[in-house]
Amino acid sequence: MHIAVIGAGLSGLTCARQLQIQGHSVTVYEKSREVSGRMSTRQTEFGGFDYGAQYFTASSAAFRKQISAWKKAELIMDWNPHLVRLEQGTPDVHKPAGRSQKRFIAIPDMSSLCKYLAQGLDIRTEQVVRRIEPLGQQWLLSVGSNSVAIDASAGPFDAVLLAVPADQAVPLLTVAPALAKQAAKARLSPCWALLLSFPVPLELGYDGAWVSGSRLSWIIRDNAKPEHRDGERWVAHASVDWSIEHLEDDEERAKEKLLKAFHEATGSQVQPVHATAHRWRYAQALAPLAEDCLWRPKLHIGACGDWFAAGLEGSGRVENAYLSGLALAAAVGS
Repeated sequence: MHIAVIGAGLSGLTCARQLQIQGHSVTVYEKSREVSGRMSTRQTEFGGFDYGAQYFTASSAAFRKQISAWKKAELIMDWNPHLVRLEQGTPDVHKPAGRSQKRFIAIPDMSSLCKYLAQGLDIRTEQVVRRIEPLGQQWLLSVGSNSVAIDASAGPFDAVLLAVPADQAVPLLTVAPALAKQAAKARLSPCWALLLSFPVPLELGYDGAWVSGSRLSWIIRDNAKPEHRDGERWVAHASVDWSIEHLEDDEERAKEKLLKAFHEATGSQVQPVHATAHRWRYAQALAPLAEDCLWRPKLHIGACGDWFAAGLEGSGRVENAYLSGLALAAAVGS
């Protein structure tokens, strides 16, 4: 089959690679300039920032097997950071901070894993799929690009698979109302991220922390990761409630508020030499779908992503994205 995959994050790339292995012809459409989705790394003159997914864990046999393969190929490695819980700016020594979990990072940065998975795939970056339209038993895509004033028609495709956040999948699924209705149940919450580089080490005594009683929910020292460039770099994620309330703030205003929260949470008053805010409009499923993926064989339309539980507790993790992409490829090939 000739298959279109919309979205080049981990789920879409996993699905596309598996389909290509099965012998299908696959074309991947990605609206951004590069692949990786929320596993992206932002490069600056001060070094890279893993400003979406910071690390990943594994609980399923299938993902543990894949992790072993990635480790053997030297694409990922173990990471053992010192993590704490901050209460009113002070580490709470009475509450363990996830010490039992084994964590993994891609090397040299988180985006490198998706870039590896993208090798050998036909990926069309900076291509926004605006509509899916029927053509007999096949599908056409209406595709927009910043470099072309008029949308182009792509296809025909025998199947179309969406590997984008649920909120973005719903309007594309108007050709499959039952799927659109299901996807709408998994609306995603936003997250503001703050990227900070400092002239000197902050020497906080920890590599990352879950934060309570703050606009922030999580902070991490990016340069604590092995094989990452030297230089004091921190990434902070705002809480769900704050991100929802301030979703439409401009980046400068969000940066100022979150930088103040970072100083309050850490007790450090060292001023950054670089500060940037980024809005992840779709970051975490408010109510993940219990399924592994969505697939309608009669229509040849499906969806995958980290907004599916895929047999795990919760959603939004790298493992969810991988398992969902794998499941959709298997469903298409069955």
